Amino acid sequence: EAELVESGGGLVEAGQSLRLSCTGSGFPWNDYAIAWFRQRPGEKRQIISCISGFGRSEKKYAASVKGRFTISEDHAKNAVNLQMDRLKSEDTATYYCGATEYNCVGLWSSLATPRYWGKGALVTVSS
Repeated sequence: EAELVESGGGLVEAGQSLRLSCTGSGFPWNDYAIAWFRQRPGEKRQIISCISGFGRSEKKYAASVKGRFTISEDHAKNAVNLQMDRLKSEDTATYYCGATEYNCVGLWSSLATPRYWGKGALVTVSS
């Protein structure tokens, strides 16, 4: 059974850092793009970062997090990490990882949606 599990959420002050991890199992990890989404209260879930391609060479970031967040893969652990630096109060949200057989371009253009989702990790940034 396919599964994605997020970890690393928590409460931090503005300006601090957190690292989220998404660990996958039960599906061909290397064949899937992995993306991070977030959902603020009362808003739609939005994609913020994605990694895919040979050697995980394709990486994309939303404008709101570019330069502050870094996506990377720990291949040995079937995990994708999201390093979040210089956090702002507006980064407060539930963060989800998703896996798709398509690539990041497909996810970003909404032509594809993740086949698998994690249950989410809450990140709260106090100002």
